[in-house]
Amino acid sequence: MSARILLSAIAIGLTVASEPSGTLLALEPLAQRIGHTDPGKYRRSRSHDSAGDMACETLLPGNALSTNFFFMHRCQVMPGGGVGHHFHNQCEEMFIIFDGEAEFTVDGRTSALKGTIGAPVRMGHSHAIYNPADKPVEFMNINVTAVKGKYDAFNLGDPRVGVAKDPVPVFMTMRLDRNLLRPIPGYRGGQGTARYRRALSPEVFLTNWSYVDHLLLPEGASEGRHRHTGVEEIYYVLNGDGEVSVERETARIHKGDAVPVLLNQTHSFRNNESRDLELMIVGIAAEKGALDTVEVK
Repeated sequence: MSARILLSAIAIGLTVASEPSGTLLALEPLAQRIGHTDPGKYRRSRSHDSAGDMACETLLPGNALSTNFFFMHRCQVMPGGGVGHHFHNQCEEMFIIFDGEAEFTVDGRTSALKGTIGAPVRMGHSHAIYNPADKPVEFMNINVTAVKGKYDAFNLGDPRVGVAKDPVPVFMTMRLDRNLLRPIPGYRGGQGTARYRRALSPEVFLTNWSYVDHLLLPEGASEGRHRHTGVEEIYYVLNGDGEVSVERETARIHKGDAVPVLLNQTHSFRNNESRDLELMIVGIAAEKGALDTVEVK
């Protein structure tokens, strides 16, 4: 899809491409707006003076939403690879690993963390990640800017190889652990009993990035129809298969898919398969603190 390719060289240490028209992907059919994880589309590169390679694709570009979302990358961090130590002063970022173990650094302090886990990083705080193992680590990077489309980076020239590590991280982390979810019957007016947890709250972020939620829908369960007047969302499928409805369109979704939902779009998710449908939901507000949910009958 041409709109997605426009940001194929975005901020992983490559030249940052801009959106010349700013045309929202919402003009395209739902099935085409959904990002699909496809390792065949990954491109190898080095990021912010890293010691070794990552292989990445742009799962969703900045024009997937109208808010200050900038990108969602899906990657593999190769053995000896990662993202070198750097700052952003105009955007916030979160590295997530879905398996294995990687060395996360925030503000010069490093800890080895096991997936699935993420580390949100506020504006003006240095960060890096390194894979010391002998096999790739499944990785995601999410970036939200203070001003729509305005990206910055300051590299420190440090790949963070062989550094001292704290046994307990001294920075914020986000663990997506099913054992932490709590049951909610009829979630947002849906069927069955969902399991839910807010993994990161608005207070974590300085930008309009508002939350990260963890949602699990067992067989036959659904998240009911609802909309947000002040928040846009990305639903990322961690595991399973299911069905999404946005306004009057419906599409099948699978592990590794990312579904963008714009302001005021009525949406719902349903698990009509035998395996659990597990979702990570990234919420970005149009204005700081403008959070709302309107259930739609």
